Amino acid sequence: MLASMNARVAAQMSAQWGLVTRCQAREAGMAGHQVDSLVRSGAWVAVRRGVYAEKSYVESLTAAVQRRVLADRAASLRIADPHVLSHHSSAHLQQLDVLHEREPITHVGRPGIVGAHLRHGVKHHLAPYGLDQVVEVDGVRALDAARTSLDIAREHGYLQGLVAADSALRTGATRADLERAAAAMTHWPQVTVVREVVASASPLTDSIAESLGRDFVTELGYGVPQSQFGLTADGRTAWCDLRLGRHFFEIDGRVKFRPVDVGGFSEKSPEETLWDEKLRQDFVTGFKTGMSRLTWDDFFGGQRRVALERCRREFLDTCARFGTDISDLAQFRPRHPKPRVVVRRGPVLPRWSP
Repeated sequence: MLASMNARVAAQMSAQWGLVTRCQAREAGMAGHQVDSLVRSGAWVAVRRGVYAEKSYVESLTAAVQRRVLADRAASLRIADPHVLSHHSSAHLQQLDVLHEREPITHVGRPGIVGAHLRHGVKHHLAPYGLDQVVEVDGVRALDAARTSLDIAREHGYLQGLVAADSALRTGATRADLERAAAAMTHWPQVTVVREVVASASPLTDSIAESLGRDFVTELGYGVPQSQFGLTADGRTAWCDLRLGRHFFEIDGRVKFRPVDVGGFSEKSPEETLWDEKLRQDFVTGFKTGMSRLTWDDFFGGQRRVALERCRREFLDTCARFGTDISDLAQFRPRHPKPRVVVRRGPVLPRWSP
């Protein structure tokens, strides 16, 4: 522990994710020149004006979301009035899967604020909330997952809100939670977007990419796809991301083929994983079905238009060859829904200790 930091300051930092305000440090017995000395020496860094952390701790936070949460927490410590984290700040704190903001800022809900105000990188929001919508995560108050996802929808639009709402449902929120949160927004701005998100949200997607894929396939104009459609035969079961008629849409990411020891999801070599995927596709298409494969880049920009044209062509080809009726597949459906993987996440930030 640094000689200039006394035990009371260390205790304060331990309770605040390694953060301490200048005022708190002085109240705990440090002189102003001691704080300045730690900053000048590089031992402490200013996460936000007047809010400090040990440089070694900040440098240990390698994930962008960790640095974002620390910045949000630092901003929160500078707000004296009662408030809760909201929007993306709440989502990151609760580890919801969300699309990033173009310009990341800290979002807080403030009772009694007239309108929304952006000051020094912090957006203070007017929208009221009930105490039953407030959760505490690692000592920080935030709006719950359902309310957070719908606030993101109002702030950033349908697609951002859909991704957040799907994630909220995956992590334990219910459709009733979304409906209750939406009911209080009857005359709020962008409430029509909120209603669209609530109507479309699904707990069956496993990732942001699958949420984007469901929206993408819906845009083809042939209906809303079914998520997680399973087929079982000969001792083998395969679950497909999305189904429309007799055509499947699989969302591929590099992490599916990357071994766990280098940050991926596969417990096998890339060659073995690719071979298994080839056999899986042969099994699925053996039921007289078609398949399109999509990647992240297919959902954005000019590539989206190209991918839509390709998938429409592939879907219509499947329809021409095999029709759209799936009644013959009923005997091959698994008796139970796809087992859900429960991800038990620890705190978003590692514990700081002196």
